[in-house]
Amino acid sequence: MSSVFQALADPTRRAVLGRLGEGPTSVGELAEPFDMALPSFMKHIRCLEGSGLIRTRKQGRVRTCAIQTKPFAIAEAWLSAQRALWEGRTDRLEQFVTAQQKDTSQ
Repeated sequence: MSSVFQALADPTRRAVLGRLGEGPTSVGELAEPFDMALPSFMKHIRCLEGSGLIRTRKQGRVRTCAIQTKPFAIAEAWLSAQRALWEGRTDRLEQFVTAQQKDTSQ
């Protein structure tokens, strides 16, 4: 799962995923908005593919990318568990602070 978060850490890769959320497209179309050489852009594609967030398929000279949903579901499940854990901790902290304030005001 750490490779998923490493892939999501980069704004270029997040933008690529955002575009792929609209549907599969070619690497050339994905690269258009970015001011970088195609070999540099391909490093981002390989990172996303290596993390399992996208899959690529080559047909002739065109490489098409599509988003994979399973890694997002795994990341969401982990984030939900972490959210529940931290919400519980902050709730207990709030209760503690409230109790301290009551004790101090009496």
